[in-house]
Amino acid sequence: METAFEIIAEPNRRAILSLLITSQQSVGEIERQLRMPQPMVSKHLRVLREAGFVEAKVDAQRRLYQLKPERFQELDEWLAQFRRFWSRHVDALERHLDRIHPPEETKKKPRRRIQ
Repeated sequence: METAFEIIAEPNRRAILSLLITSQQSVGEIERQLRMPQPMVSKHLRVLREAGFVEAKVDAQRRLYQLKPERFQELDEWLAQFRRFWSRHVDALERHLDRIHPPEETKKKPRRRIQ
């Protein structure tokens, strides 16, 4: 079984997820927008659905796919620890750079008189 990161590492799956950020889409809509063959779109949607990233709703004779936020929240919670790590390091780098090259005070330019 693939991990969540292995699943979203696949470029076509990321493209599908990016489309679904804005609105729910049918297989046909995804196929047209990504110029991907229908069997490939269906295969990737099945993997995303089984992994809990998307869900399908039946609308008349078509299935509309949409993101499932819960799965992304799990990833976000796991990634939060790394954001804190990087945030501290980026802040330290900024302070170090400010010590090396202090920000210049804005100097007022003398105004020229128009004669």
